[in-house]
Amino acid sequence: MNKCIIFITGKSAVFRMKEARFVSQNKEKWREMENISHLDTDTLASNYVILSDDLSYAKTFYPGSDVVKYLNQLISVYQINIYGQEQKKGVLSFWVREFPLLLYRERRMLLFAFVFLLFSALIGVFSTAKDDTFVRLILGDEYVDNTLENIENGTPMGIYSSLDEMNMFFMITSNNIKVAFVAFVFGIFFSAGTLWILFSNGVMLGAFQYFFSQHGLLLHSVMSVWAHGTFEITSIIIAGGAGLVMGNSFLFPGTYKRSYSFRNGALRGIKIVTGLIPFFIIAGWIESFITRYADAYPVVGAVAIVLSLGGVIGYFVVYPYYLHKTETNGKD
Repeated sequence: MNKCIIFITGKSAVFRMKEARFVSQNKEKWREMENISHLDTDTLASNYVILSDDLSYAKTFYPGSDVVKYLNQLISVYQINIYGQEQKKGVLSFWVREFPLLLYRERRMLLFAFVFLLFSALIGVFSTAKDDTFVRLILGDEYVDNTLENIENGTPMGIYSSLDEMNMFFMITSNNIKVAFVAFVFGIFFSAGTLWILFSNGVMLGAFQYFFSQHGLLLHSVMSVWAHGTFEITSIIIAGGAGLVMGNSFLFPGTYKRSYSFRNGALRGIKIVTGLIPFFIIAGWIESFITRYADAYPVVGAVAIVLSLGGVIGYFVVYPYYLHKTETNGKD
């Protein structure tokens, strides 16, 4: 920012001091707002509102000053970018561009959520190995007893064919979406609520897999459950990451006001969770219509895992990185 903003001629010492204080209090915020290369639409709009308020204040108390000129210039840049993003919008633009870029922006938080759930799963494995009753505590007596009965009957994954396909699809999909939104919303409890959801799901996953391992069915369970679990668990991890984005935006506002930082983090988190809905639908469809055939046709589960894993790595990892690099190089 031009240093001459602070030194305004033709004003009293009092006004110069007040203006200097106004600039000093806001210059770091404005400097961060100057970098708009990869801001999503909501952040652009939110920043625009804040800058408009600052400009109105500056016009009222420091009319004709350099700070007014600076804010006018910065706001004009925001207007151009907001208009440009509005022009680019289409039916699929959110999933084609905005959602992947948002995933890239929050990649560190998402990686942390992944590592935390993996660590929790290892706790579930260790606890089940050390205590035979632990799996019943986590999965419930009814589920364990039904699964043991299915194992004896030669259909370990028989629980997945216990309901009609469509009823199962709606029940599972709605439940998965609910879990994702709970994982996100619990981030409002200073991120601790989201960590608890990730921890409980991780422990459940570890206990589930080790339970089948104890009966010599680890590979069979992996080939069956991860047909749908690849999308499902990935989406839960990302939803948890969205909750951490919201919670941490309140805990660590940086140079922004805490209310502004929290509102911004919440908007980003909501967008991330909303973007996951199609993938929960895909996971629910696989679990309802494909996983039920895992006992009779293990190759079906294997194919589904390969395709799902390719989709997860391609869309959630490779594509956001590629899109970010493409847009960055295009603006150089």
